[in-house]
Amino acid sequence: MALSADSLSIVEARRLACVAQGFGTRDRSSTTTQRDVVDVFTQLGVIQIDSVNVLVRSQELPLFSRLGVHDRKAIPAATKKRQVFEYWGHAAAHLHIDLHPLFRWKMDAARRGRLRHWGLTSFYEDNKSFVRRTLKRVADEGPITARDISTRTEKKGSWWDWDESKTALEYLFLTGELTAAGRHTDFSRIYDLTERVLPKRVLARPTPSEDEARRELVVRAARALGVATSADLADYFRLEHAAVKRTIAELVGSKSLREVKVEGWKERAYVPKGVKIPSTLTATALLSPFDSLVWFRPRNERLFDFHYRIEIYTPEPKRTYGYYVLPFMVNGNIVGRVDLKADRQSGTLMVPGAFAEPGVNLTKTASLLRAELQSMATWLDLSSIDVGRKGNLAGPLAKAVSGRRR
Repeated sequence: MALSADSLSIVEARRLACVAQGFGTRDRSSTTTQRDVVDVFTQLGVIQIDSVNVLVRSQELPLFSRLGVHDRKAIPAATKKRQVFEYWGHAAAHLHIDLHPLFRWKMDAARRGRLRHWGLTSFYEDNKSFVRRTLKRVADEGPITARDISTRTEKKGSWWDWDESKTALEYLFLTGELTAAGRHTDFSRIYDLTERVLPKRVLARPTPSEDEARRELVVRAARALGVATSADLADYFRLEHAAVKRTIAELVGSKSLREVKVEGWKERAYVPKGVKIPSTLTATALLSPFDSLVWFRPRNERLFDFHYRIEIYTPEPKRTYGYYVLPFMVNGNIVGRVDLKADRQSGTLMVPGAFAEPGVNLTKTASLLRAELQSMATWLDLSSIDVGRKGNLAGPLAKAVSGRRR
């Protein structure tokens, strides 16, 4: 249904957002091809990378949420075929290969010192000769990992305890002189010269100006979000908010974006040109904490009336819901959340806690969640599901899983 008015109900906004994010547009029980995987990247543009592996690494979950059971080597395969590349597109992320020219301004800004990221620019300014030697070593010996050229003599500390070689590689990755050729099984990034990794057809594309790139990125963000505020649009590809506001004004003027009012929102909202409002939405999905449907917390509260915070770095006694908690979406509403862990040794999908939102039908929600967990267990090659006792949905879910009361 084409948008005829300048306002949306909150139900329409939720449907529009979910469909724009790839939910309810495909039969998840059908066989998934590599083309389907690339289509998800085309639609979203970006999938955030995260190293936590208590369940599965986060970048794999958005594909499962949208495609169902599929080959878990899909992203490495897409990387090898140069259908996606890695860069700081949201946080660390896999991006569709067509977006590479749109991030060259950011790489250039890093080279010029205008983009100062995690102290990498300061490191370069203090260690220019070392960084250039590192680049030459990659040119001579690459592709390589940070471990291959590590200068470390003591034992590595925390995950972010980078030595000089790793820091130099990350600076060169930020500036676009290096890119990721892939990942090892231990998740370490494999670096190589960008011109040896990316297809010539991509490298040969013209480099847009920063303003041109920002306009295209904002349009792509609008298509991926369906309906969005200026803050939502800026956050999607982590663009500077004030600049995005100026870009939005231009896009509204050219009719590439349309301003609308969303029920209950104080902020102005925008939809892309030609948007159609879904009359219905049928979709269930467990969402990664870093899924682009839910990664911007203010939008969660505004769109779904859902308060969500990641508790990975919260001490266990202070956690409200658990360590790795996934929101559960049903037909455009977030109806609950579930704490999950894969016990690979025993082949068990552990569910320490399950929580329903207020007013939700517990029995129906538990039944839908059981089906989603069974699909996830199959995908992860786990043979059983074990439900703990924490949360108001735990009892009904345990009953649904076991077929009897505990």
